[in-house]
Amino acid sequence: MIGVLVTFEYGDDFDHERASRVAQGAQATFQGMPGLRLKAFTVDDEHRRATNVYLWESEEAARAFFDDALRERVTGLYGVAPRIEFVEIAALVDNR
Repeated sequence: MIGVLVTFEYGDDFDHERASRVAQGAQATFQGMPGLRLKAFTVDDEHRRATNVYLWESEEAARAFFDDALRERVTGLYGVAPRIEFVEIAALVDNR
């Protein structure tokens, strides 16, 4: 399993409402997406950033999703280019 952290760092132009609207509007897009196990949208007022956390079944699926077109699209939505980090999931606790 692979995790992907997509972080949008803002300066004084941080807009909590914009980040929240993007998250609310995008939820349905990810429901039932093949290869995607989980996605969380976060907003951090204190550090003026939004971070989206993805858990993918495979690295192949994750890397295929994060192409140049997606980077351009989310830059337009959030108003700032994202930093995208791929991380190995060493262990997962799911208390559902």
